[in-house]
Amino acid sequence: MALTAGIVGLPNVGKSTLFNAITRAGAESANYPFCTIDPNVGVVEVPDGRLNKLTELVQPKKTVPTTFEFTDIAGIVKGASKGEGLGNKFLSHIREVDAICEVVRCFADENITHVSGKVDPIDDIETINLELILADLESVEKRIGRVEKLAKQKDKDAVIEFEVLQKLKEAFEAEKPARTVEFTDDELKVAKGLHLLTIKPVLYVANVSEDDVADPSENEYVQKVREYAANESAEVIVVCAKIEEEIAELEAEEKEMFLSELGIQESGLDQLIRAAYSLLGLATYFTAGVQEVRAWTFRKGMKAPQCAGVIHSDFERGFIRAETVSYEDLLAAGNMTAAREAGRVRLEGKEYIVQDGDVMHFRFNV
Repeated sequence: MALTAGIVGLPNVGKSTLFNAITRAGAESANYPFCTIDPNVGVVEVPDGRLNKLTELVQPKKTVPTTFEFTDIAGIVKGASKGEGLGNKFLSHIREVDAICEVVRCFADENITHVSGKVDPIDDIETINLELILADLESVEKRIGRVEKLAKQKDKDAVIEFEVLQKLKEAFEAEKPARTVEFTDDELKVAKGLHLLTIKPVLYVANVSEDDVADPSENEYVQKVREYAANESAEVIVVCAKIEEEIAELEAEEKEMFLSELGIQESGLDQLIRAAYSLLGLATYFTAGVQEVRAWTFRKGMKAPQCAGVIHSDFERGFIRAETVSYEDLLAAGNMTAAREAGRVRLEGKEYIVQDGDVMHFRFNV
């Protein structure tokens, strides 16, 4: 599943610091705009406690987590849609990602300059959203004239697309992103085919100071971001990028102690990775044997043969059936033999829709 979330934000909001923490990739981070010019791509393990439990249960020779990809995209500024800063390049990089993680500065620090001279997270969000909307509006305006001619000739596909383009144009002129527009199922397929920037799902990442990370509810900036996100039915994750970068260098035990001292149960990064993974409609199934316990990524709604194909195309081509048990049932039983004896292991066919947490063994013949 080669899907990626792009990390975007205005310059100096902690975007690259956060990316460094996620991937330990050392993307250049400095106190001035445009220090990250080319997008940096990093692959990160998806944290999943179920994998650890399965490892304890099965005692395999190795354990392999599933992964997720983040792309660090250089800071956007006002006028990006018209080429300001490094606008056109940035927008093309955003076009290539599947979801957007928008980092918003929710801390005051006179030593770190803000590109607009003040800390105002809603203004920051609206600046970025507007630039993406303007870029999308330009795309729609270029297309709408040609499609209108075909729609007048009663071309069925053109009629639907023209309706979609009109809805989008109206929304963009009202400074609303494409993801807030209501479409029918047919219209949504057309809208997704337009590869718009503002149709991508968004997750807001509120970057707070060390003092606020244990209890961000008192941070007025975070409250404003949550209110704004609620209007889009978007999720907000609170992190302190500076602390997360420090944590990323620690071993598992040290990390646990450090979080405990800060009064945090789980790192912001673990929350962010899982939220971005879920944002794209991704889920995890497992294979578990003495050679290997492994997590695999699939899209929610995929059937058993497609999920088998995630491992190898031959598994999908020659799929016979899938021996399946839920993670919870396997854990309760204690081992696969006991789960079988308790009638918890099922044989699922080609129409079975795989569920998050399924532990599967595929039978196939090529």
